[in-house]
Amino acid sequence: MLIALISDIHSNLEALEAVWHKVKKADVIFCLGDLVGYGANPNEVVEFFKEQMEKREILCVRGNHDNAVAFGIDWGFNPYAREAIKWHQRVMSIENLEFLRQLPVRQLFIDNKNSSYLLIHGSPRAPLDEYLLPWLPDSEFKSVLSYIKQDNLIVGHTHMPMLREIEGRRIINPGGVGQPRDGDWRASYAFIDTETKEVYFEREEYDVDKAARKIINAGLPKFLAYRLYEGY
Repeated sequence: MLIALISDIHSNLEALEAVWHKVKKADVIFCLGDLVGYGANPNEVVEFFKEQMEKREILCVRGNHDNAVAFGIDWGFNPYAREAIKWHQRVMSIENLEFLRQLPVRQLFIDNKNSSYLLIHGSPRAPLDEYLLPWLPDSEFKSVLSYIKQDNLIVGHTHMPMLREIEGRRIINPGGVGQPRDGDWRASYAFIDTETKEVYFEREEYDVDKAARKIINAGLPKFLAYRLYEGY
């Protein structure tokens, strides 16, 4: 079985479409949240997911930006993110907001080898908000894993690809599709081969000029467009 991992699309339709050409070959797709926020195509991204969920198995959890947009929460975000959240709340359809509200915070999956996976945007301790950053010490990841029983913890939120193995269990982050923050502007995603248990990370170029231009034309902060080129 081949599992594809994507996360943090952030209303970047160009990045999503580029990555989808690769991940659609997987038997199941895990999405770790933040379909919306920052970018200029929230309705289009949500509608894309709604359509694809009718065609194939996709497990998707709610991210902190999904939650903020869906429930009208904009405190606790930086000024750029807060402005984008307010814009999303104005332009998104009622149906698409309801879709975000109904996304679960956690999802469980068992693969064909009986390995178990917990999907969550942040961490088991703070499902929407905690950042499990790649440079944290093993002791921190061991503490996080003490909250769960699954073999694999699949997270997003940091926009940074990561694979950590702690006492035979793994914490995996595929990185950000729509707004990478590891210094590489290309969309980031990953695969898990359940036969070999191998995890491999991929990058995909996309039309970043078009995505950035849409952000500026929408009247969103220009910083949100410029950062796409830098991967931060």
